[in-house]
Amino acid sequence: MTTPLRIALAGLGTVGSGVIRLINENGAMIAQRAGRPISIVAVSARDRARDRGVDLSPYKWVDDMGDFGSDPDIDCVVEMIGGSEGPALDLARTSLKQGKSFVTANKAMVAHHGMELADLAETKGVALKYEAAVAGGIPVIKGLRDGAAANRIERVYGILNGTSNYILTTMEKHGSAFDAVLKDAQDLGYAEADPSFDIDGVDAAHKLTILAALSFGTAIDFEGVEIAGIRNIMAADIGQAKALGYRIRLLGMARIDGGKLFQRVNPYLVPENHPLAHIDGSTNAVVAEGNFSGRLMFQGAGAGDGPTASAIVADLIDIARGDCGTVFSMPIGQMGKSARAESGNRTGKSYVRFVVTDKPGVLAEITAAMRDAQVSIESLIQTEKAEEGSVLISMVTHQSMERDVVQSLDKLSNSSSLQGAPVVMHLLSDED
Repeated sequence: MTTPLRIALAGLGTVGSGVIRLINENGAMIAQRAGRPISIVAVSARDRARDRGVDLSPYKWVDDMGDFGSDPDIDCVVEMIGGSEGPALDLARTSLKQGKSFVTANKAMVAHHGMELADLAETKGVALKYEAAVAGGIPVIKGLRDGAAANRIERVYGILNGTSNYILTTMEKHGSAFDAVLKDAQDLGYAEADPSFDIDGVDAAHKLTILAALSFGTAIDFEGVEIAGIRNIMAADIGQAKALGYRIRLLGMARIDGGKLFQRVNPYLVPENHPLAHIDGSTNAVVAEGNFSGRLMFQGAGAGDGPTASAIVADLIDIARGDCGTVFSMPIGQMGKSARAESGNRTGKSYVRFVVTDKPGVLAEITAAMRDAQVSIESLIQTEKAEEGSVLISMVTHQSMERDVVQSLDKLSNSSSLQGAPVVMHLLSDED
């Protein structure tokens, strides 16, 4: 019989348990497709006594998962514990240094240490796979690295965080306030008790840096991502966007501008005729635009035990077939660090919303600041009173330099008329 690929699982949460169920249920088919069986030989987690709904008795229990790296009976380690530092990173380094292939669902670790780990993997001639780290069960990593390999990717962008998309689309459907929908998302298990990574855009930024490295062959640069989340978006913003023919979506956007790398996570106003405007709930979607392939769109469940386990096992099948490949779209030695493109140089339309004191002269003050910064206004809506003594003013600019929009808001930063910082969102266009 063909020698099986012997794997160890670090982490037995919902995803780890899902991997066990998937291999147990589809094992025969997986062996046919991989050319040999994939056999779980060892597992490790914090709590041995916890009932995970799967039978762990066939597998060796290892209290210290760090021992996986030196175990001669293990060919490949699968990490599902999370965290950019600490035990997960130690395990990755140890496993790769010992010549073991490594599969991870840990986008934070790849975003912060992917270059180092890729160098280790390529030096040792083993695989480092991370399909599950971006967009769950959607095969976007393979799609970009392999399927679009003959293309120059012009830009890559998309909805990369299901929690934020669930919140925005629920607010859109029901006109609900952000805080109420966030609480519902936490009750349903879509959002963590501390949702900061999701709603502040950090999770999406981790994924975006990985997509950018794959698409453009540049070194991962998480620190170069401009990040803004959705916690300040109001139901009124969503209503105004809809009236203008747009939907609000938190997007990660990356492209090469004049030889420099631009990366941003920000709420965008997406035209209603764009496919991303119709991505609802916790679904993820990634768009890549190739110079020969045209627009490619990958859509599906971005999280959950089933989709994530599916992506992990797909990576294991590749390893069982002997496919180490390159970690990113080219050998690590050819991936140089790109200079960062400044968003201030970008030109486009922006949506700006103010909450202001209801008194004469406020609108004139705002429009004067815009005029002085060379920003012209395409449309403007002043709503009825939002709360006692305050009103909402929303506007869309004409095509303007982003630095000019920022300058206009700087002019208003000390104004006693503003009740809080303005919210700025960009309108998605083909030039983004």
